[in-house]
Amino acid sequence: MSADCIFCKIVDRTIPSPLVYEDSEVVAFQDINPQAAHHLLIIPRQHFADVGEAAAAGEGALLGKILTVAAELAKARNLAATGYRLVCNTGKDGGQTVRHLHVHLLGGRPLGWPPG
Repeated sequence: MSADCIFCKIVDRTIPSPLVYEDSEVVAFQDINPQAAHHLLIIPRQHFADVGEAAAAGEGALLGKILTVAAELAKARNLAATGYRLVCNTGKDGGQTVRHLHVHLLGGRPLGWPPG
């Protein structure tokens, strides 16, 4: 845990946020600034600044778990049939605003390309 990380505070319940999914490794919740009808954030309970840090720590199984949970949440919200987007921003130039690994699940509307 990182004492100054907003997502760590959500994980440890210092900041209340209704969770749409949780298990021993991963939690998911609504994005407070949704960019689509469905916009969830899927994060590991353990603090990693970004996907590169998690990969360097040998956390491939955890990264796979995050994607699996994202797919399960998309299916549960009936997004799988029409499509959805998973986004993992990394670093300032990548658009990452919270330095805690997270994957955005976006769906419920056509998503254009390129994003950004």
